[in-house]
Amino acid sequence: MMYKLSASLMLLFFGVSSSLAVSAQTTAAEPGANAPQESLHVAHPERTLFTDVTFNGERFVAVGKHGTIIYSSDGAKWQQANVPLQSLLTSVYFIDQKLGWACGHDASILVTEDGGENWVIQHYSSKIEKPCLDIAFVDAKHGVAIGAYGMYYETSDGGRNWQSRFVDDFLNPDDKAYLDEIKESDPEAYRSEGEFMLPHLNRITTLGERFFIVGEMGLVAESQDGGKSWQRLPEFYNGSFFDVSVANNQMTVAGLRGNAFQIPLAQLEDGNWQQLNIDKPMTINSILTLQDHQILVGNSGVLFTIKGQQVTTTTMKNGKSILAAVAKGDKLIMATESGMQTVENNN
Repeated sequence: MMYKLSASLMLLFFGVSSSLAVSAQTTAAEPGANAPQESLHVAHPERTLFTDVTFNGERFVAVGKHGTIIYSSDGAKWQQANVPLQSLLTSVYFIDQKLGWACGHDASILVTEDGGENWVIQHYSSKIEKPCLDIAFVDAKHGVAIGAYGMYYETSDGGRNWQSRFVDDFLNPDDKAYLDEIKESDPEAYRSEGEFMLPHLNRITTLGERFFIVGEMGLVAESQDGGKSWQRLPEFYNGSFFDVSVANNQMTVAGLRGNAFQIPLAQLEDGNWQQLNIDKPMTINSILTLQDHQILVGNSGVLFTIKGQQVTTTTMKNGKSILAAVAKGDKLIMATESGMQTVENNN
């Protein structure tokens, strides 16, 4: 996502030496009763739950409940896209004005080539009880989709085929040590128990060949080779993180109960994280990084604006949880639990 429950929790229930690669042929559709149904067009699609929003350089695109995808050139008047499924969608990502992807429940991954007006299924299986929670691409060919219980898919052909990987580097050290003991003697148990132990992977962001993932149980992981190998960074907080932002040589992570931390990228190995002075224990769902400040949006309509060491708290009157936001000019376009909302961005 360019610039996103407990938001992730809401959505859940509403070849490398350190990983096993498992072939996963793209499932465009399932037969019979399990086949996906087209998203229903309604009079006011912008009034439902939305989980993510982005700006692709030409228009805003938002995704949410029942497979609803909408788009707008101004953030005020929205049109509903044609979507071939009704799964809850959780993430949307564009690499240019036309080419983008979305993902969500039922391990669904969709692609658009016309800026978000029409979408096609690349991967779908109602039998996979692992919702995709985020998706990102570094170019038109190479992308990663992550989600619940360590779900990790990657593609090198634009999503025509997605390959599933079991990445044990996301495990906490004790669990990883236990699995290493049984890896050779009982590979079946290694895989089955490992999938049970893996944390939810909530968000991914990229900076060239450097990839970063945050998730459940204090997970912060880094790849320096485009996702081929991963390293879990030393734990400094044991709760869940729901977003990560890397900009201006600095990393910001945020999650449960208003917990947010920052660190210069050059100090990642030292682990000298600084906790932000957040004055309300509201879960932070998304980090919006702008030129000279950041806006952290969260539950109960709370926004935390970070400028240097100063934190300013704003609460929306309707009190609705904000799951993601994007800024353009003096407008802040927000995806909330009750629909899209546009406010002035006075910072």
